[in-house]
Amino acid sequence: MSLVVMGTVALDSLKTPHGIKEDLFGGSAAHFSMSARHFTNVHLSAVIGEDFPKKHISFLKSKKINTESLLIKSGKTFRWNGEYLAYDMNTAITLNTTLGVIVEFKPTVSARQKNIENVFLANYDPDIQLEFLSKLNKPNFIGMDTMNLWIDAKKQSVAKLMKKVHLVIVNDAEAQDFTSEKNILKAAKALLSYGPKMVIIKKGEHGGIFYSKNHLFALPAYPLEEVIDPTGAGDTFAGGVMGVLAQSKKINSKILIKALSYATILSSFNVQGFGMEMTKNLTIAQIEERMKVFREFFNY
Repeated sequence: MSLVVMGTVALDSLKTPHGIKEDLFGGSAAHFSMSARHFTNVHLSAVIGEDFPKKHISFLKSKKINTESLLIKSGKTFRWNGEYLAYDMNTAITLNTTLGVIVEFKPTVSARQKNIENVFLANYDPDIQLEFLSKLNKPNFIGMDTMNLWIDAKKQSVAKLMKKVHLVIVNDAEAQDFTSEKNILKAAKALLSYGPKMVIIKKGEHGGIFYSKNHLFALPAYPLEEVIDPTGAGDTFAGGVMGVLAQSKKINSKILIKALSYATILSSFNVQGFGMEMTKNLTIAQIEERMKVFREFFNY
């Protein structure tokens, strides 16, 4: 089954203890798509400026990611400039943001994409996420992401969106910020009260938890000796979760654990290189090889 994601396609410049990189291909929808593509057909809805390198569009197409709803508008592509410090590679410091064409973005889907059953609303303005959702014909499963910026500036819109989705994926700081609960389990329970059926709270290098009315489980992160660049790791994780769920005929505890496991493996590859350095040529064989180690290491 297919999956449509709406989010950002961007050019990222960043500094980590391992180096400085300029204009890397990134964005929430792009990283998500590079992960979900391993399990299902992915359709991407986003906007870019005329300055966006055409080679990146060709690259998406080469990975069989549908770009018919990737709009090219007059103006500059969304750009993010950030830094990660050696003592806290889990937290990005935003140095500068150029919004460009996303300021006036009106999300779109083609006629055939309106009936896609699986939808993910990657990190974006919640009002735009709601607008995108209104263009679809009763999708079967909807997931969403958000961030502290929208939680602080548009909490009511984020809450309105949560009533319409099945799955919310956020990190621990976002969950705590939205619910005012410091305990992760209490925060997950509070998030569920807003309407979604399932909540995943990511804890970076410490793994994450899944919470629903009928299920509660935690998975550790894949152990790594070194993290090069965490940018896009959360989006990669979300792509793994949604890709497996879209591929599955039903959702049960076994499928949920499978989804989180593959998401964990995919995000572990993502952080081992700058941008999409490690995910651009990643194969399912490489993913399965690391998954085998993961299962053996944690004995499940």
